[in-house]
Amino acid sequence: MPPGRPAQTCSALAALMVAALLTACAPKVVPLPTVTTPRYPDFIQPAIPAAFTGSPVETTQARGWTYLQAGDLRSAEREFSLALKTVPAFSPAEDGLGWVALANKDAKSALAHFDRGLERQDADVSALVGRGQALLALSRTDEALAAFRSALAADPSLADIRRQVDVLSFRGVEQNVEKARQAARAGKTDDAIQAYTQAITSSPDSPFLYRELAAVERQKGDVGAALEHFRKAVSLDPNDARTVEQIGELLEQSGDVEGAAKAYGDSLALEPNPAVEQRLEQVRARIALARLPAEYRAIDQAPQITRADLAALIGIRLAPLLDGPRSRDAALITDVRNHWAATWIVAVARAGVMEPYANHAFQPRSLVRRVDLAQAVARLLAKIAARHPDQRPPWENARLKFSDLAAGHLAYPAASAAVAAGVMKTAAGDAFQPSRPVSGAEAIEAIDALRTLAGL
Repeated sequence: MPPGRPAQTCSALAALMVAALLTACAPKVVPLPTVTTPRYPDFIQPAIPAAFTGSPVETTQARGWTYLQAGDLRSAEREFSLALKTVPAFSPAEDGLGWVALANKDAKSALAHFDRGLERQDADVSALVGRGQALLALSRTDEALAAFRSALAADPSLADIRRQVDVLSFRGVEQNVEKARQAARAGKTDDAIQAYTQAITSSPDSPFLYRELAAVERQKGDVGAALEHFRKAVSLDPNDARTVEQIGELLEQSGDVEGAAKAYGDSLALEPNPAVEQRLEQVRARIALARLPAEYRAIDQAPQITRADLAALIGIRLAPLLDGPRSRDAALITDVRNHWAATWIVAVARAGVMEPYANHAFQPRSLVRRVDLAQAVARLLAKIAARHPDQRPPWENARLKFSDLAAGHLAYPAASAAVAAGVMKTAAGDAFQPSRPVSGAEAIEAIDALRTLAGL
């Protein structure tokens, strides 16, 4: 040490030593990394609740997210944990820890963090998306889809999540549909229904899924469920004529003929179909029959029919043939007032198909014998022939031989025409059996044969 300056030199050395010591003991301030390209661009940054905007915990959360996107997972976890320790109800920090866990490939821990975040804020988009990703990593696809759909409901602008939902839905639907179809082909209807139900969960707006599910339920005999799902299919695809037709079939099967008629009509409005037209006609006939008197509906089971029964059959089933010149005697019938078949009795009498007796009585309760039916049939055949004056009917001038009805009998021409036209039949040995009472089934068979000949 130079002479003359010992004190000054010692003081300077001491100051330098103190400064060095203070510098070594002071806490180091680590600058945040600069993130130019985020390490995890698909991660959804949690939104900060308004109550914490501008607060120190927001700053801590932001630091954690910066570290996460820089790939420094340990520092990110430290910051998120500090934020959560500072404010235990701070859901963004739970979300951040969940994303850190996903980055560390720990889906189970991530799911726990996201679930806790959703407990604190149920519409948390970041937590919903993260939960979906965690569930997907755990192969819980259906639950993942539900989480993604909830996120889309909260924020429809999530285009990437929407695409992911579409892809996952397609895969799930494809697998479940094939499984369902195989089960249906094997007759395992319960397994098929379960698989279709899972497919619908993945793709709730696919009408074909409801159609195929309904078909399986119909096969199982569950008409109510089949109707519900056919109707759902139609609501999604209103132009599906075949499904509307199947609704009609199920309604007809269950006895709702009015509903069936409407469904068949709706189906035909969408797409012409001769088979559906025929079913519609049959249903309408059932509706009309249901509205007719009980006495009429009982004719087909009657072992013997009356003149009123026959008049009603002709008046209802062959009404177009009754048009034309009218007989005056019909207005003078005296014994059908208030009778259930009065309308049709008057109609057939006016048309000259069944005439009242000389005393103006129709005798509606008298039994119809085969000779009586033949007379009515012959008059109706004449009306059919009059519709086609340029054609000669095959029954015209027929002269058949009967073992019990001579050619000179008053009823012979009518009987011969009725049998020649194929409307009535003979018994063994060419017996016509003119006096035998006519049953309801036999009368209906004859009337239906006349309908065919008339093209009705």
